[in-house]
Amino acid sequence: MATKLTVPISEEQIRALKVGDQVLIDGVVFTARDAAHKYMIENFVDGACPDSEKEMYEVLKEGLKGGVIYHCGPVVKKRDDGKYEFVAAGPTTSIREEPYQADVISHFGVRGIIGKGGIRDKTLRGCREHGAVYLHAIGGAAPLIAECCKEVLDVYKLDFGVAEAFWMLQVEDFPCVVTMDSHGNSLHDKVRADSEGMLRKLLAG
Repeated sequence: MATKLTVPISEEQIRALKVGDQVLIDGVVFTARDAAHKYMIENFVDGACPDSEKEMYEVLKEGLKGGVIYHCGPVVKKRDDGKYEFVAAGPTTSIREEPYQADVISHFGVRGIIGKGGIRDKTLRGCREHGAVYLHAIGGAAPLIAECCKEVLDVYKLDFGVAEAFWMLQVEDFPCVVTMDSHGNSLHDKVRADSEGMLRKLLAG
């Protein structure tokens, strides 16, 4: 049975999760990919926030505390009423955010990262230290996932491009599986080790 989590999520709720648990997310989620993560590190994590970015910093500080980042480059359409709508919202490969992710988790108090393919040791340590999890979304189901994105509340840094902008979403019953928990466990590491062991056996045979 899936665990229902509503943003903002508490550390206690995150610590109760373990690898393999199914999760349904409700509440406000922000998309963020390469440009967005680089921007957060350069403007907020590694130095004093520039005056020109203070408004954005306040949005992220409020929205990401106890919140969720989704590694996603959506397909978006603009409706006749001027509002945006997600047409496809599949997860993007997370490993590109490994240099940034743990620092973003720490700085903003993020509780969940949604993506695909997993992420590595620095982020796993960050999840353990700060109480966060990595959640694997369903690859190849972008239109289905878009149905869980009930409303685009806002978009920031659209000059980064549609795929790289911060999209602020209201989601409902967003399905994920915990594949990296806050206790140092990673399903991705296990699969990698098992695969390498099988390959060695095949090559030896």
